[in-house]
This record gives sequence, structure tokens and C-alpha cells, in this order.
Amino acid sequence: MIQREFGFAFGVTIIALILTFWYGFNTGGLAVALNFLVIAVVLGVMEVSLSFDNAVVNASVLKNMTEKWQRRFLIWGILIAVVGMRLVFPIAIVAITAGLGFGEVANLALNDSAKYGEYLEKAEVVISAFGGIFLLMVALNYLMDPEKDEHWLAGFERRLAGLGKLDTIQALIAGVVLLSITHFFVAPAEQLAAVTAGMVGLLVYLAMNAIGGLFDPNDMAAKAGAAGLTAFLYLEVLDASFSLDGVIGAFAVTKEIVIISAGLAIGAVFVRSLTLFLVHQGTLAQYRFLEHGAHYGILALAVIMLASTNRNVHIPELVTGLIGVAFIGASIWSSVRANKRELAEGKSQPS
Repeated sequence: MIQREFGFAFGVTIIALILTFWYGFNTGGLAVALNFLVIAVVLGVMEVSLSFDNAVVNASVLKNMTEKWQRRFLIWGILIAVVGMRLVFPIAIVAITAGLGFGEVANLALNDSAKYGEYLEKAEVVISAFGGIFLLMVALNYLMDPEKDEHWLAGFERRLAGLGKLDTIQALIAGVVLLSITHFFVAPAEQLAAVTAGMVGLLVYLAMNAIGGLFDPNDMAAKAGAAGLTAFLYLEVLDASFSLDGVIGAFAVTKEIVIISAGLAIGAVFVRSLTLFLVHQGTLAQYRFLEHGAHYGILALAVIMLASTNRNVHIPELVTGLIGVAFIGASIWSSVRANKRELAEGKSQPS
């Protein structure tokens, strides 16, 4: 089972580490090569820890997709995740915010990583606003779903579900949060860029949600076609939002874009393999509150990203990862307790 689910991830990891060693050896000899290997492994572990709740949410979407689209999520998706979201997308953001050409920024990323890192840090407000609002909508849409009948924090979540009966309430809350954060926390010179990026994040979420709503969730033919593609694209955007803070955080470890890409690739492929493992094992059904915990972790990450639009606020990636892990752990513990309680009540009832 482990070999089937994670064999692809181990294969990609071996290739990434070989290329990392080769790049380091050509750059500065054996010592540099070994140092780059350690950094790549650290970045991979950091990416997995930051994205465990992402894997749970991905699994909740992926379980309704056909096996063909699940395979595409792992194989095609990893190419998009690594090359597109963790390499090309940050370069595109820097090019837009810095007013430079894409090729010029790509050249900086490969040949002047320190300068590229400076530009990426300058784009942090835009990146945080986009990712923060998109993730906020993901969390609110789940927690305020009036049709959700399983509640972890029962009293609190029932009130949220009641508010969710109001049309577009999640978008209204996200818009108010965006305007408030921008007005009170973002520097005046960056407020327009932050609002624009946040609105783009909101519109992207609403567009993906609207397109997904065109298809009957019980129609297997739709799942295999356009609906499968829509779900695939949604997962890629969700992955991008999760990866944004990881890309920025990676520059605190190293400025070498090649090593960053290798480390984040290792983490990304393990997160995707973990997602499929959760689907095939039926883990979401076994641990009833696991999805709740993941969405609370997403909510916390959204708040942290929005807080990061203030350049005086910096929350270490380790703290971000631990918050997500804490919610996941608490939700699993609550699920186990609830299962045991139900089992005990069933046994105590007369037959």
C-alpha cells in the first residue's frame, strides 16, 4: 500500500536530490553539494508540514473525481505545482509588481537570486492579499455551509451555518475583511495593489465555484469530463494559494532558486501522494472531524497571510505549520472520541 501510494513521490525525491547534488557539486564542490542536499530536504519537510491541511481539503474534492482525474492530479498536477506554481507564478508576480519583463525576472531568478529574492519580498503584500482572501473564502464556504450536518465545534458552527443561509455572505465578509485590513494595516503606497490582488483572489474563487456549480455532483459522466477539469483546476489554484507563503519562506533558508524548486517539489509530490492515500484509505469517513480541522487550519493560514500584508508583521513558517498540525491533531482526537462514544452507546442499548 505504501509503495503504491508513495512510490511516485519517492521516485521524484530521488531524482530531485540527484539533480540537487549535481548542481551543488558543479557550483562549489562536494561541501556545497552536501549543503544543498540538506537544504532541499529541509524545504521538503517544511512544505509538507505547511500543507498537511491542504492535503485533507484536496482529498475532500478528489474523492468525488474519477480514477483517471485522480491520476492526472498526481502526474499532471505535480508538473503544474512545481514548474507552474512554485517557479513560473512567482516570477510572473515579480514581473507584474516590479514592472519588469518575464524573461528579465527569470534571468534574475537563475543568475542573481539575491536580487530576485528582494523583488519577491517586495511583492509579498500582493501575494499575501491574493492568497489570504482565496483561502479565507475556502474556509468560510465550508464552515458556513448551511447544508453541512456534521459539526465539530457544534454551537459555534451551527451559528455560522445559520449565517450561511444568506446569499453571498461569505463574499461580503471577505470583502469587508480585505478593505479593513488594507485600510488599517497596509502602507498607503501599497493599498491599491493589495485591494486589487485581494479582489482577484475573491473573483477567482467565485468563478471556480460558479463553474463547479454548473455540473451535477451525482453525474459520473460530468465528473469524468468538464466537471473533472473544473475540480482539477480548483485544486491547482488551491495548491497555489498554499504554496505562496512557502515560496517566500523558502528564501529565508536559501536564495538558490534551483534548490528552492527542488525542495518544494519534494514537498509538493508527497502532499499529493498523501492526498490520494487519504482518499483510498477512506480517512475522511473514518475521522469525521478531520475535514473541519483542516478548514480551521486554512482559516488560520488565511488570517496569517492577511496579517502579513503589514510589512512589520512576520510570523515564522514553523508557527504557521504547527497551527495547522494542531488543528488536524485535535480533530483526529475528537473523531476517535466520538467514534468510541457511539460504539459504547450502541453496545449499551438492548438488542
